[in-house]
Amino acid sequence: METHNIPPVYDKNSKVLILGSFPSVKSREQKFFYGHPQNRFWKVISGITNEDLPNTIEDKKKLLLKHNIAVWDVIKECDIVGSSDNSIQNVVPNDIEMILKTSKIKKIFANGSTAYKLFKKYFANIDIIKLPSTSPANATYNIKRLCESWSIIKE
Repeated sequence: METHNIPPVYDKNSKVLILGSFPSVKSREQKFFYGHPQNRFWKVISGITNEDLPNTIEDKKKLLLKHNIAVWDVIKECDIVGSSDNSIQNVVPNDIEMILKTSKIKKIFANGSTAYKLFKKYFANIDIIKLPSTSPANATYNIKRLCESWSIIKE
């Protein structure tokens, strides 16, 4: 059983919540979201916010909070092989309501199908919008197409 080791990034002004499924091995090692160099999350976020690509964890947090974006994952604990979403079993969900109660979240977005399906399973009464995954495994979306799809979070 793997346990999520990254606290959510949000503050009382956060308006948009982006949820992944569970951190990759690289992200768990770095103790921060989307740590694998091939994941396009930070390129997409900097692209749609017209900001420079953040390099440090501190810069990544500042970028998110400056644009009222919160980030976390649906899963608190699970059995997982490496970083494969397809291998996820025995899920214990995170306490998403904690963020909703202490911020101004108006919309929730899922980074990919796994996060979307798991959120719908454990939080069926809360609306969520599925976005294409920024994972390198999602080869059908290049960076331009990802940015076009993800620009909805700015609305």
